[in-house]
This record gives sequence, C-alpha cells and structure tokens, in this order.
Amino acid sequence: MSSRPLHLSARFSLPLRVILGVAFGGSLVSTVWAPPKGFNYDESKVPPYNLPDPLVDESGKKIDAETWNASRRGEVLDLFCENVYGVQPPRPEGMRWEVYERSGEAFGGKAIRKQVKLFIQGDEAGPTLDLLMYLPKDLPEPAPVFLGLNFRGNHTIHADTAITLNSEWMRKGEGIVDHRATEATRGTLAGRWPVERILGRGFGVATIYCGDIDPDFDDGFENGVHALYPDLQNRGDNFSTISAWAWGLSRAMDYLEEDEDVDHRRVAVLGHSRLGKTALWAGATDERFAMVVSNNSGCGGAALSRRRFGETIERINTSFPHWFCENHRRFNGNEDALPVDQHALIALIAPRLVYVASASEDQWADPFGEFLSAKEGSRVYELLGSEGIPEDAEWPAAGDHLHGEAVGYHLREGKHDVEEFDWDFYLSFAEERMLPAERPKPGISQ
Repeated sequence: MSSRPLHLSARFSLPLRVILGVAFGGSLVSTVWAPPKGFNYDESKVPPYNLPDPLVDESGKKIDAETWNASRRGEVLDLFCENVYGVQPPRPEGMRWEVYERSGEAFGGKAIRKQVKLFIQGDEAGPTLDLLMYLPKDLPEPAPVFLGLNFRGNHTIHADTAITLNSEWMRKGEGIVDHRATEATRGTLAGRWPVERILGRGFGVATIYCGDIDPDFDDGFENGVHALYPDLQNRGDNFSTISAWAWGLSRAMDYLEEDEDVDHRRVAVLGHSRLGKTALWAGATDERFAMVVSNNSGCGGAALSRRRFGETIERINTSFPHWFCENHRRFNGNEDALPVDQHALIALIAPRLVYVASASEDQWADPFGEFLSAKEGSRVYELLGSEGIPEDAEWPAAGDHLHGEAVGYHLREGKHDVEEFDWDFYLSFAEERMLPAERPKPGISQ
C-alpha cells in the first residue's frame, strides 16, 4: 500500500491531564487515574510518519471508484484481517433464535421490550447470546435501531427488573462476586445507555453482553465462540477476541433482519472503548450496518497507530494479547511497517455513515489521532461521491463538532466515557440522514 505524508500543526498540542473517576475499559475506577508514564502525550514529540494510501494500489497506481469497489476495498480488508484483527468464520448453518420474553408494557406501555436467545449452534449445548431490545411502540413503521455490545451484562444498561440477570463470567468490579453478576449491578451502566432518550427520538436499542460471545481475558481462545473454531487459532491471522465480538454483532444482525418490528436497513452499530474498536471492525466486515459509531475507541480503533500518542500497539498487545491477531505483534514498536493504519478502517465503511467521537481528557486514546483518521478516511468517501470531513478542516474545539454528509466527528469535554452529550450528536446525525423528515416521533419522555 503506497504512503501519503501527513503534516501536523503545532496548534494541536494539548496538556496532559489527570482524569478523575474515569470509566476505563468498562470498569468503574473510583481512585485518581492518570495515563501510564513512559508514553507520549506531547504533540510536538509525535514522530514524522507517512500514512498508507488506500487510494493507491500496490503498483503505485491511483485508483478510481470502480476499482475501489471491484478490488481495492477487498485488498484493504484482507490486510486488516491478516495484520490486525484476524479472520472470521461464516454464519453457522444451524444457528437459530427464540424470543423468550416480549412485553408491550415497558416504560408505562410506551415501548416494547424483547429478550431473544441466539443459539449459535442451534441447540443449548453450544454458546448462546442474549439479545435485549427496546423498541418505540407507537411508530407507524418498523423502527431503526442502535445495536451495541455492553461490558457487564444486559441488566446493567437499565434498572428494569424484567431484564435477565447475566450469569456469564465478568471482570472484577463493584457488585461482581466470584466473577459473576449480582442484583447490585442492575442498572449500573445506565448512564451510558439513555434508553428512554433514544426511544424518544424514534430509535430502538439492542444490546448483547460481550462476554456472551467471548470472555474478555486471555484464555487461549478456548471459551465462548472460539471453542467452536479451533482451526482458526494457532495461525498468524487467528480469530481474535475483537474479531469474535464483531462476528457476534453480525449474528445479532442476522436476527434483526428477520424481526418485523425492526427496519434492518437502518441499523447503526455502536461501541465505546474496546467495543468501539469492535464496532468499527463490524462495520468494515459487514456492510449490512447502515451506520457505524466509534466512541473513544483509541489505539486499534479510530486513532492512528503511527502517531504513537498515548496507548501504542506494543502496550495494547502486551496488556490485552487476545484482542488482536498474532500477526499484529510484529508491529510492536514497529508501527511504520504496518501496511494499513486506522484511517483505512474508516474508509472501509464508505459510503455508509460513520461517526467518530473523542473526549478532551482522554489522552490515552489520542483524540486528535481519532479526528485525523476520520478526516483521512473521508478521502474514500469523496472518491465514492459522498461528502466526508474536508481535507482542510481543523480539529474542533472541545464541545464542538464537524458533520459531513456521511462522516461525523465531535470532541466532548471530559473523560473516557459515553455521555448524553455523545448520544445527542449520534441521534441527530442518524435522524437527519436515516429518517424521513415527516416521520412522527413516539410519545416517550426524553
């Protein structure tokens, strides 16, 4: 992949800040947390680098839109499979699902709640995924939906006592006993999932606990859905955890395509932090998703790896060796040898909608690098006849945004988290581009 030089302005230098009470990687931390020492948080110390150009083929020839669609997109996707996330298996032939709970009385009768069990192998002996859904009740047509994985079980996104308490392995944290959830964890992450606010804007919500797909620890890829595919391990492009989580989102999409209450042509896949990396990879590998949202996804997500700002490839592969494929370790401290960078991941979503969001105090995730990915990836959107973020656009100030026709970005003040501020931008962006202007709103309080 040919390279493209990128020149940065010194105006983007930001001070290192200490983050209080940060929600890091899905675990609530009550003590003061500061980005690890020994890493770069100084814009003036970002090394010079050239970005691989997705619009130039391996022979150095500039491509056109027809070539991108016919071959170049597939080549770039293969490079990510081989060098970053690893391969994925196809949909299991015997997969089926069962709606085991449905109520039209959620939120005072204004919404529908569904709980669906996805049987990956078709029976209870294999892995099962619990999909929780809330849908506006009084829409005249099927509802568009925001789909995303959650960190600690479906029961944590809302205090609704009808939500099944997850029984799978959980990371240590408040309310977790012997790596299992208790009633004390119910609704604890509701701040990240403003369900009634989303419903009030005319969208449904669908979510699965990421640990139903694969537990988030280095288990040698023996648990979760990995146990079904031993032949996809012990190889350089192995089926990694992020790839498995993205694969699980596609299995949820299999169900949503069949649910008559859902407009499967208008499903947005969303994720925060490591699950933001997952949402981007899901959007790249599965073109059924109409919109992809990355919230504070950082290294291996939206942030450019070559900047070596905040978390680096070596740090992430050392701390979380299961997230990426084995081949990714070849680029530990060797980012310039990587044949792709994260702007090309954004490009793989074109011409569908994509939204990247950063937080001003989240220096570990390199907010400026996330913005640069959205801007550089926009070049493929422009090639395909869709407006992205202009090449001359400057990084917006904290609290501000840049919205192109198909690519959106905002920088929120504050820490590594998902807040209503973020959701309001996601909903407005999706509403303006995915819904007809005359569509009535459901009568749900926001």
